[in-house]
Amino acid sequence: MSLHEVRFWGTAIEQCASMMVILPAGRGPFPVLYLLHGLSDDHTGWVRRTSIERYVESHHVAVVMPASLRGWYCNDPRPEGWAYEDHIIKDVIGYVDATFRTIPDRTGRAVAGLSMGGFGALMLAMRHADKFRAASSHSGALDFLHSHERENREKYFSIFPPEKYNLFDLAKTYAAAGQNVALRIDCGREDVLIQCNREFHAHLQSLAIPHEYEEFDGDHTWAYWDQHVQETVAFVMRQFA
Repeated sequence: MSLHEVRFWGTAIEQCASMMVILPAGRGPFPVLYLLHGLSDDHTGWVRRTSIERYVESHHVAVVMPASLRGWYCNDPRPEGWAYEDHIIKDVIGYVDATFRTIPDRTGRAVAGLSMGGFGALMLAMRHADKFRAASSHSGALDFLHSHERENREKYFSIFPPEKYNLFDLAKTYAAAGQNVALRIDCGREDVLIQCNREFHAHLQSLAIPHEYEEFDGDHTWAYWDQHVQETVAFVMRQFA
């Protein structure tokens, strides 16, 4: 197993981009878990704050951790805005598949993340079900663009079109299309985001969308994510198998 920091040109965002990549030993091909960071982190967060390297060392899987700044993994429609949805789907996945010996289709791809990245993982999976076999959210901000209640929410409503990125609405479209990405959600019971996770879980149930949902003791902390990313690793490896 090896760890790499990769810098490459991001066409969709028109600037140099960064990602951390964990590669398994052997020649491949291997599946890939795309692991997304939260609002206050960058591409190094997962490797600096968790033992993700140790958790995947016995698995034949690559882990790719791209940077998204505070872009919410969405396309900013303003003339000067960065298109982070296109960046992940086109630039990052395209670079990874062209550079490493991956399984270059949905059977060999999963996406997961924490907080902003938890929203991003489910949003990208529902908008691009042809790209991913599985998606997992830890402590996800799943009501992003669905509710105005949290601090500073108004500025995001003025930037990103809710009709495009509201996860509750996306779930309805996803269900109507009969998509089959394996979905998993967890959140700490003491987390400020627990209510929106419960509401989205109930929403998926009402739409008869199969998914796994778990609550654990814990808050919006790296101690929680370090522990429970292990469930995501096990979950995606079951889907790849």
